[in-house]
Amino acid sequence: MPVNSFVDYPMSWKPEKDLLRRPIYQSLAAKLEEDIMNGFLSPDTQLPPQRELADYLDINFTTVTKAYKIAEQRGLVYAVTGRGTFVSPTLKGVDAVSAKEVPRNIIDLAPVSSFEHTNSRIVECAKKTLDKRYAEQLMNYYNPYGMPHQIQAGIYWLKQFGIDTDPAHTIISSGAQNGIAISLFGLFEPGDRIAVESFSYSNFLELAKRYGIRLVSIECDHMGMLPGELDAACKKSRIKGIFLMPSCSNPTSVVTTPRRRSALAAVIEHHNMIVIEDDAYAFISLDGDTRFGNPLQTLIPERTVYIASVSKPICSGLRTAYMVFPDRFKTKIESASTDLNIKTSSLDADVVTEAILSGAAYDIMKVKLKLAKQANAIYSDIFDPLACIGHPNSLFRWLPIKPVKDFHELEHQMLERGLKIFHSARFLAGPSQPEQYLRVSLTAARDLKELRRGLTLLRDTLKELGL
Repeated sequence: MPVNSFVDYPMSWKPEKDLLRRPIYQSLAAKLEEDIMNGFLSPDTQLPPQRELADYLDINFTTVTKAYKIAEQRGLVYAVTGRGTFVSPTLKGVDAVSAKEVPRNIIDLAPVSSFEHTNSRIVECAKKTLDKRYAEQLMNYYNPYGMPHQIQAGIYWLKQFGIDTDPAHTIISSGAQNGIAISLFGLFEPGDRIAVESFSYSNFLELAKRYGIRLVSIECDHMGMLPGELDAACKKSRIKGIFLMPSCSNPTSVVTTPRRRSALAAVIEHHNMIVIEDDAYAFISLDGDTRFGNPLQTLIPERTVYIASVSKPICSGLRTAYMVFPDRFKTKIESASTDLNIKTSSLDADVVTEAILSGAAYDIMKVKLKLAKQANAIYSDIFDPLACIGHPNSLFRWLPIKPVKDFHELEHQMLERGLKIFHSARFLAGPSQPEQYLRVSLTAARDLKELRRGLTLLRDTLKELGL
């Protein structure tokens, strides 16, 4: 069939032939991956039949077959015999769980990073670490849960957040995401239920789904998860665990108030639940404000696996987090850590240890807290400060918008205008919610000047789109 007859033919994907380079099949596969990862093709979208796409591009049928096969091997698409090829449904949250460097002409308001332009101080700590006499020991297989002096530094670090622990109940994981995976792998079985906030941390949602965990979405308000709703859900069905980020919930930035934490702790205790507490943002409350309270772990330590990553307060590239757990979880947590990691990176952990013991970590944290305050001030200049719920020092904001039918299309429109941002649909733990939002990262822009430009462009684009 002549290619011209396909110009106006309805197809779910129409790559531009002029952008393809030889070998065509590899270029076509790369373009397919790009469009899927950027959200231009929704999960479960049926791709054009191979022969139709070949005719449309005026290329050989087998070229399209090879391109689709590459995409299938990469887990981007799946084929159903007799029906066709579809975009993988497991990629819904892929952009939300992994930061990608964007082109220079795009302002990134999507991933919650850690003011990456502050990393020079950590480089100094890394150099000092490699100059130490025991540097070679950092490269071996020993101390799978962290070297004793590294764990002791972590215990010292955690005291500022109200956590009191000891070496027997503390290990180092390869970041918070790994700590969450260890907790799920060690303490839960496929089919178990875990309660989560209605909008929750996308990386946790994806991990839990991949492990076969059944998520139970619990309603929240401006003070956090509703204890009455949690209690009702527990009475309706057996819920084994709960995942919370009470210091600053990602994506909503909501802080669970001390009174609400106590009420939740009572429900959790009553229903004999296991708590996974991700406290990645605890440091943003270290500015003298007494409203926010201590971690949930301090209320129910015998039920809680507490995870504190250093990615936000110190450095995101050093995959290091401290896990604190009660004695009854010790064997399962350590076993799961070994099964998943073999061992954590002693080099990463020692760079963090050097930063803590030298005081550099605290200096870096103060700088990041100052930048967070400045970024929030910029946000309040551009958007209505009265509409800002959640932690005033949050590294991201939860911006309400008018409902849209296709969130992928909205993200695409934003990208075309020079902005990368995530819609609230990426963070849904259960059924669709009537309210819709954008999670606006305040930390991924290259500097505060670019952040101001990006937020101004976001405001103007929303007005243009009537949102």
